[in-house]
Amino acid sequence: MSKFEKSKVIPRYMAIAVLLTLACVAIVGRALYLMTVKKDYWTEVAGRQKRDSIPMTPARGNILSCDGQLMATSIPEYRIYIDFQPGKQKGVPADTAKARKLDSLWTVKMDSVCDGLHKAFPQWTADQFRERIEKGRYKQLADGSRGARHWAVWPKRIDYTTYRELLELPMFNLPTNRGGFIGEELISRRRPFGSLAQRTVGNIGSEKKRTSTGRIYTKDSARFGLELMCDSILRGTMGVKRTQKVLNRRLNLIVKPAEAGADVVTTIDVNMQDLCERAVIDELKEIGGARGVAILMEVATGDVKAIVNIDHCEDGQYREMYNHAVNFRCEPGSVFKVASFLVALDDGVIDTTNIIHTGCGIMEMHKRLMKDHNWRKGGYGDINVARALEVSSNIGVSYLIDKHYRNRPEDFVNGLRRVGIGQDLDLDITGYQPPLIRTPQRNKRGQFTNWSLTDLPWMSIGYVTQIAPINTLAFYNAIANDGKLVRPRFVKRIVKEGETIKEFEPEVVKERIAKPATIKTMQTILEHVVSQGLGRKAGSKMFRVAGKTGTAQMSKGRAGYKSGTVDYWLSFAGYFPANKPKYSCIVCLKKSGLPASGGSMSGKVFHNIAEGVMSKLLKRHANDARDTTSLVLPEVKAGDVLAADYVLDQLGVKTNSDWDGTYAHGNPIWGRATRQGDRVELTPVKTADGVVPDVTGMGARDAVYMMESSGVKVQLSGRGRVKTQSLAAGKPVTHGMVCELRLEI
Repeated sequence: MSKFEKSKVIPRYMAIAVLLTLACVAIVGRALYLMTVKKDYWTEVAGRQKRDSIPMTPARGNILSCDGQLMATSIPEYRIYIDFQPGKQKGVPADTAKARKLDSLWTVKMDSVCDGLHKAFPQWTADQFRERIEKGRYKQLADGSRGARHWAVWPKRIDYTTYRELLELPMFNLPTNRGGFIGEELISRRRPFGSLAQRTVGNIGSEKKRTSTGRIYTKDSARFGLELMCDSILRGTMGVKRTQKVLNRRLNLIVKPAEAGADVVTTIDVNMQDLCERAVIDELKEIGGARGVAILMEVATGDVKAIVNIDHCEDGQYREMYNHAVNFRCEPGSVFKVASFLVALDDGVIDTTNIIHTGCGIMEMHKRLMKDHNWRKGGYGDINVARALEVSSNIGVSYLIDKHYRNRPEDFVNGLRRVGIGQDLDLDITGYQPPLIRTPQRNKRGQFTNWSLTDLPWMSIGYVTQIAPINTLAFYNAIANDGKLVRPRFVKRIVKEGETIKEFEPEVVKERIAKPATIKTMQTILEHVVSQGLGRKAGSKMFRVAGKTGTAQMSKGRAGYKSGTVDYWLSFAGYFPANKPKYSCIVCLKKSGLPASGGSMSGKVFHNIAEGVMSKLLKRHANDARDTTSLVLPEVKAGDVLAADYVLDQLGVKTNSDWDGTYAHGNPIWGRATRQGDRVELTPVKTADGVVPDVTGMGARDAVYMMESSGVKVQLSGRGRVKTQSLAAGKPVTHGMVCELRLEI
């Protein structure tokens, strides 16, 4: 072993140590240089390589009808742009080799791009697209560079299919950092049934949001209806992602995934909704109405099956503009009289046998004239309480209410709240307005501070109060429901990924709005209003209907009731079938000038809705149409009696059996059929070859088959069975012969 020579080894170690020290000093110095002098540059580079906390918009839930049909759903749409400076960094001159190469590529591919855009959007020509692109391509920017960075190719949103087609075009099929094509994805809300229940379903809009890092993203914003009411359920939960550039590729790193919103199943029935809308619009067109409201509700559950809000717009079209059914408080008119009498009947101050002296239809009440609608015809004279509602006598109702509650109007107003007409239903739907019923207030001396002697009689007939149609309907629904007041329900359940996560049960606001006997009495009176009163137009010959008419003059604010043309609020509220109530409904129409009648106009719409709904529910078995007491023999045409025998056998009809043949395998056997007692007699008829056959009495199919089998061409006219034939039976057949057959039913 060689001996260690210290004098030779130590200098080598020292040299290595010095080199390592110098390298460390250089590294530390370089790091300090980058951290101080080059800090801004590398911060900007890092910002381009990585983006933190980019919001991820979740898929919005759907709104469904009661039977699962889509009423509102989200679909992706795109806005398309071009960046004419792809891949360039801030401060890099536009006149570079890469920029020149892209410019030349645009020049070569311009015709193909413009032709492809014209094919996708025929509204613009290829030359128009060329002009549009060239304008953005040569746009001068503030930093001296040329070419727009976010130039819109088409001004409107496009669907996914069109977007994928555009990705096949030259330049557009290149990566964004080369070709510059940008597709901004947006979520659009669509209603498959168009404007059906538009104000109730609602809508959403888009708004731009900015993150803490300055990044802009699009967020939907619910505006009204169920979209706003259930926004927190439909919206879902936002997610977060980061983008990282790795080997010239950007990767999305999901930090927190977006959670899609749940689906909302409503109580709306699209078929009933369509029926109600058509009924309201048809009547508005006929009477020249300005507004129409209809609500259809299920009696037992309070489920709103249809809700219509139609306005006559300035362009002459009828559209849903506002949800008048829940937010339009107005003086309801005569439909309110039922509540007035229900309070008095329940308090026991009146009964149906009380006689009211209405006189000639005009009565002075506290220095104001109260008039019945027929005062010009002499009025109703002496009538009882039930008849007062049947004919909607203003005097009959107001006289009794004023007589019994004049000195204690607080009891009457409290009674209105007790029976449910003044109940705040506390609905969650956007825009709901609770009833506004004035409460009498007294000072220390017992004098009224907000009440006059005329308020009570006029309140009793539907004035001096403001109520939205939904509250009036809930009151009538309670009468149909034997006194149980249920809250109108718009949403049945919340569903996510096919599973129900929350169920909304029917809510009872009041178990009983009046005594059972009082409710039964009012149910009978309301049925008589339709059967023998002013509500006949709302009735049906197929089932019993109960309800009440209403015709009210609408106030024009400070201008009063009779300034210029008088506006009327025409109503009919009721339920059907009256013996076993299943649905309640209210129809309100706004009309200017006479004639104006809630019974004949709103009642007509109610009639159409009721019969339409009941016809859809009518399901009868085919056996119900059979009369078991008699046997009906079918009328059999002449023709293939073999086929006729097979059909008659399946129907259980007796036939003669003195001939044979198998329907499944045999050839047609021509003959005639006659009724003989309780059976059908089938008689085969022999046909000769080469002569025109006798096809009278046959159906078109058999007649044509038999004629053309004999070599005769056929011309048909009419329908039914053959009445006459232009060629006589038995005539020899010649080439090209044509026979005209005339058919009659």
